[in-house]
Parts: sequence; C-alpha cells; structure tokens
Amino acid sequence: MAQHSAKGAQFQVITANRLHDGEVVYLDASGAWVADLKDALIAEGAEALEQLIAQATAEPCATGVLDIYPFEVIKDAVGQPIPASVRETIRAAGPTVRADLGKQTELR
Repeated sequence: MAQHSAKGAQFQVITANRLHDGEVVYLDASGAWVADLKDALIAEGAEALEQLIAQATAEPCATGVLDIYPFEVIKDAVGQPIPASVRETIRAAGPTVRADLGKQTELR
C-alpha cells in the first residue's frame, strides 16, 4: 500500500480507484466507496487510521477498487475534509488538462 501522508498526520482519509471506470473514491462511514470527498470518513489519529485501513483492505477482490491508501486532510470550518497535498486536490477535482471534464465541471 502506498503511503501518501505524513507519519504523524492528525486527520486522514482512505482513497482508491474504482476498477470499472477508474474514478477516485473514498471510504465512507458505512464501509462503502463514495466518489465525493465530503462524504469520506475521517480517521483521527494512528489507531483510527489502522482500523480504517484494515476495513478497506479486508476483502480486496470484493471491493471493486485498487490502489488503496491513506492521505492527509485538514478539516474546514464545518468539519469536511480538504486534501493537504496538491496531488490529492487534483485527484479530488479530476483531470487538469480540460476544465470541462471531471468533477471540476460542477464548480463552474
């Protein structure tokens, strides 16, 4: 599993890519994979992160995702996750080559 977060990060989210379409997805509180980062479950601390990783990787063939890993987030004023890295900001928004494609079209 790739590691894309600081070792002592306070808040982290689990991400992956959906197999059938390559969409970036995030683990939510019910254990489902969702496409919107705001719906992701935020792990606070190392122990919570370990539990989320175990849940996310328990049945890798049945999940329909690949490349599962955690990344660091910060919480906005209402407690929703915001990626701490440029890489994850880009993954959350979609392709950078055309603004009319991907999730960023909703922001226009």
